[in-house]
Amino acid sequence: MRRSSNSIAACAVAATVLAAGAAKAPSPAWSRTAPSLYAAGSEFAIPRPGVLLLHDAPGSERVLARVGPRTAFGSPPRLAVVGESGDWLAVISAKLGNRVRGFVLRSDVQLVQVPFSVEVDQSSRRLTVWRNGIGLRRIDVAVGAPSTPTPQGRFAITDKLSNFWPSLYGCCAIVLSGRQTRPTPAWSGGDRLAIHAGEGIGAAVTNGCLRASTGDMRFLMQVLPLGTQVVVHP
Repeated sequence: MRRSSNSIAACAVAATVLAAGAAKAPSPAWSRTAPSLYAAGSEFAIPRPGVLLLHDAPGSERVLARVGPRTAFGSPPRLAVVGESGDWLAVISAKLGNRVRGFVLRSDVQLVQVPFSVEVDQSSRRLTVWRNGIGLRRIDVAVGAPSTPTPQGRFAITDKLSNFWPSLYGCCAIVLSGRQTRPTPAWSGGDRLAIHAGEGIGAAVTNGCLRASTGDMRFLMQVLPLGTQVVVHP
């Protein structure tokens, strides 16, 4: 995806670099499964004023990344919460790798619960918007081509962009925290993943992003708040 005068990727959005040497964080004491996420909705953390430190483990002094007042695309940060351990919360951040979790102190953030979550079934090429356990809308999507597959895992919505490079992304793009780990050779548009308007619906043809119809994209833009969790599975 392209960022301002740079680039978002036809399925990857330009962004911040992962802290060097970041390792996968240990499993938190509590972690919400995908079915429970669809039933209960998404929880996210709003950082309090100042810079929020993302630690590599509960109680650790090692800092993986720092979160400022705005994302790479200018939105206020909303960090999806995927687990907790005592006073620490495990969060998803675009500043970390796809399966790397940062840990923040509960006292450093404000917690918000929303009823929405998103499931992406790659085999059926179908996106489902869940609202408290009810399938609100099912949307046919295009997914990554065999050489540039859409990464699997749990991500979060970081930005919602309208009329952003419409020649590439159509009416709108929903930027995700995830990154394309197998980018198209010579692609200079960055590695961030997104859901955006485009063609090829129902096929495996993209550089890693998900494409939906313009009508479906406008629905997603209107309904899903920043911080909504997105689960991509086979």
